Parts: sequence; structure tokens; C-alpha cells
Amino acid sequence: MDTNIVWHHATVTRERRNQQNNHKSMVLWFTGLSGSGKSTLAHAVEEQLHRIGCRTFVLDGDNVRHGLNGDLGFSSEDRKENLRRVGEMSKLFIESGTIILTAFISPFRKERRQVRSMMPHGDFIEIYVNCPIEVCEKRDVKGLYRRARTGEVKEFTGISSPYEIPQSADLTVNTDLQTLEESVENIIDLLKEKGVF
Repeated sequence: MDTNIVWHHATVTRERRNQQNNHKSMVLWFTGLSGSGKSTLAHAVEEQLHRIGCRTFVLDGDNVRHGLNGDLGFSSEDRKENLRRVGEMSKLFIESGTIILTAFISPFRKERRQVRSMMPHGDFIEIYVNCPIEVCEKRDVKGLYRRARTGEVKEFTGISSPYEIPQSADLTVNTDLQTLEESVENIIDLLKEKGVF
């Protein structure tokens, strides 16, 4: 890193923002297979948090690749860089006093651990969105699973590339067994337990 780059310490701190917001800032990291319901769940939780006055923002895998990470492909290295950038952005959102909800497949434990380690205050909640691959395939509006099974899409998580199930997720939601409302309620209850609001 260039030695001329110095971190500027703001007078308006994360703690002051959290106090003004009346809630803690936090990263909710939704991980699971494509089609498991990560984005749907993240947006539903955000809606509930917004209704009670929390400052929130959802970072969705596809949306981030439209802009910030538009220069990245889907090679192993690019996927790692995608998550690194999202981690760095999430860290900034925490400092801004925001509850940031991220919806990324993030298939490898090592990369999820690395993102968790970026958070200076340990404010990282890993939520495993568990759903059988057969159900994910039925939900697949983009046809990615079909294309992956024919070899058209290479290195597709769950088909030709592994998904490492979290060993120490803070919460697991089973979207094939629970309604969306039940899953949201479980997450909101966890946030209350952790004293987020």
C-alpha cells in the first residue's frame, strides 16, 4: 500500500451514528445455493427492519455485479475478489451506522471467514439459507441449473463446483420448510437477542 495513504478519522463516529439511529450497525451475511431464497429473505428482513425505523441496505449478488464488480467474471479468483470487495463495502456500511444485508452464494468457508475477520467489531451474522438443490432447481427462473447440467455454465455451485455448508452459522433457516414470514421472524428474534435494537 502507498505510504502516502492515511486513514482519516471522522469526528462523527460509528457509535454516535448508532446512538442516533437507536440500533447497532451490523452485517447480515446470507449464504446458500442459487435459488435458496437469499435475496428474497434479505429484502423481506430489510422491509421488516425499515418498518421499525432501522437504517438498512441490501447488497445483492447480481446488483453488485452490475456496477461495482462489473469488471469481474466468474473465475475462482474473480469470485474471491467479488466477496473481498463486498466485505470492504460492508465494513464501510457498518461505520455509517447501517444494518447491511448481503445475499451472496459465497460457497467457501475460507472466504466467509475472511469476510467475517474484516469486521473490526465482530459484527457479522452468518445466516445459512438452507434449501435442497432439487427445490432450488425448481425455483430457478434464470435456467442456470439446467444450463449447468448440460455443461453450458461452468463451475456452477452445487453442480460442478462445491458448496461448503457453514459449520458455525449464527442461524440456519430452511426455506423449503419454513414460510418467508417464519424465516424473517427467526432472524428478527436473533437480532433482538444480540441487542441490535
